[in-house]
Amino acid sequence: MPERSPATAPPYTEQRPATDRWVDVRGLRYHLRCWGNPAQATPERPPLVLMHGWMDVAASFQFMVDALHAIEGPGRTVVAADWRGFGLTDTPSADSYWFPDYLADLDALLDIVLAESPAANQVDLLGHSMGGNVVMSYAALRPQRIRRLVNLEGFGLPRTEAAQAPQRLLQWLDELKAPAQLRDYDSVQAVAERLMKNNPLLPADKAAWLAPHWSRPGPDGRWQILGDPAHKRVNPVLYQVDEVLATWRLIQAPVLWVEGDQTDVGKWWGKRYPRAEFETRLAVVPYVRRAMLSPCGHMLHHDQPEALARTLVEHLA
Repeated sequence: MPERSPATAPPYTEQRPATDRWVDVRGLRYHLRCWGNPAQATPERPPLVLMHGWMDVAASFQFMVDALHAIEGPGRTVVAADWRGFGLTDTPSADSYWFPDYLADLDALLDIVLAESPAANQVDLLGHSMGGNVVMSYAALRPQRIRRLVNLEGFGLPRTEAAQAPQRLLQWLDELKAPAQLRDYDSVQAVAERLMKNNPLLPADKAAWLAPHWSRPGPDGRWQILGDPAHKRVNPVLYQVDEVLATWRLIQAPVLWVEGDQTDVGKWWGKRYPRAEFETRLAVVPYVRRAMLSPCGHMLHHDQPEALARTLVEHLA
């Protein structure tokens, strides 16, 4: 049986180490983890760009990248970015986060990636959870840039109605008056234990490796999560499903949708967003290939990196 204590388990060993890099994106210092040489990308194997989910970091994809490396060898160029206010990317001077900013950040980031890959005029684009929602919209808006698209459980959000707007705005105003906070931890091992509590399928060696990438010690010695607490504030802008569907219909790239067999959207949203409604949304996308991983929860790239990598290889080919 695998070791289940991150305090005693040796950390996971990277098979394909990443290079850290910082670039200027819309006035923010963006952190990238890079594998391979963009100059070696080709139209048949363009850069693979990875965008993480809410309260996650770019380093989270290391296990999946290692699995891809084991299958394909060293040829693929891969770039993973920390979104604004997450990981080692700058936190903007703002008290709230807006979905269009993620789209604009991704657009500027791909300007850089494509400029450094002269032989490739497109990228393969993957997003997880929140990142999956962003890449779906982006691929619709810039179809000429995307060769293949991968959405890892980017379900979107429950439908909202105009009548909800006054209460949502009032909630936002009230939340702005109270400082947003994230829990801190007395050790990096405690952070690893938190990761394993959140995801019972996460092995101890991977939790021990992730913890110092997901957090850092503060001035008082306590370990702080690398996420701006302002991400927790409610978004005052309602989620307009009709606008999302109008966008998704414009996607031209073949889409790979991947989910875990243990993911239960009812635990997140109850009856506000039934699974049947998501199926109706996904049906507007012109070309979708599906995959389900098992045993696997929402963190597919942690729970089943090898199976996910095999599925990716088939789709990207």
